Amino acid sequence: MCGTCGCGSDTHGPTILKPGEHNDSHTHHHSHSHHHDDHHHHPHENHNHEHAHTHKVLEIEQDILQNNQILAARNRGYFEAKNIFALNLVSSPGSGKTSILERTLNDLKSEISFYVIEGDQQTLNDANRIDALNIPVVQINTGKGCHLESDMVYNAVKKLEPKDHSVLMIENVGNLVCPSMFDLGEGKRVVIISTTEGEDKPIKYPDMFHTADVCIINKIDLLPYVNIDLDKLKNYALQVNPKLQFFEISATNGDGMDAWYHWLKSNI
Repeated sequence: MCGTCGCGSDTHGPTILKPGEHNDSHTHHHSHSHHHDDHHHHPHENHNHEHAHTHKVLEIEQDILQNNQILAARNRGYFEAKNIFALNLVSSPGSGKTSILERTLNDLKSEISFYVIEGDQQTLNDANRIDALNIPVVQINTGKGCHLESDMVYNAVKKLEPKDHSVLMIENVGNLVCPSMFDLGEGKRVVIISTTEGEDKPIKYPDMFHTADVCIINKIDLLPYVNIDLDKLKNYALQVNPKLQFFEISATNGDGMDAWYHWLKSNI
């Protein structure tokens, strides 16, 4: 179990694969940040053990986040040295992250050199979708883990070998809680919410919206069919993060994508 967010961790760590690779042709990358010591105690030691266990969990949480920050700084230095603009795309499952990414890559790949890291708990499905666009991509399968960490991104980047003056898109695991705590060394963090999710998401998950630079509101083509107040959603988000920048888009029909593209190109 992860001391920071409570997610599980596979014994061998995350699996990092390019499309077409097999599980037996890669090296497992171990993340030492998730291992807890076993505690053996007698029933009469419960009270003292609970205090010791709480203290130990807090220590582990602090160590995990501190170690992640150090490695994130390493990633950030690498990206800055090679002039790579790295984006961390975060959202709950089903918001349309991969669809937005696909459309963005397809529309801009003639202008921009893209590289992609796909984060998911299982399968290479998303990476295969990106690979079909002839974009270099690596899949990180986190197993029971519910977020990417900076060491996973570092190992994936070593496989990708991105060129200077490129854009790295990191699609995080679908989750609005845990990824908010883990800096990956990205230049900007983009939180994606769809019109089907309700306007109170920013106040339900304030840490994610507070740490984001951009909020993409996807599936605006469904506005006639869903009960959502976009102004209320934005106001909630701005209460959490007054500097948040919004883009209202439809990855399905392309509405609003030009403004998103303009922002992306202006940051390169």
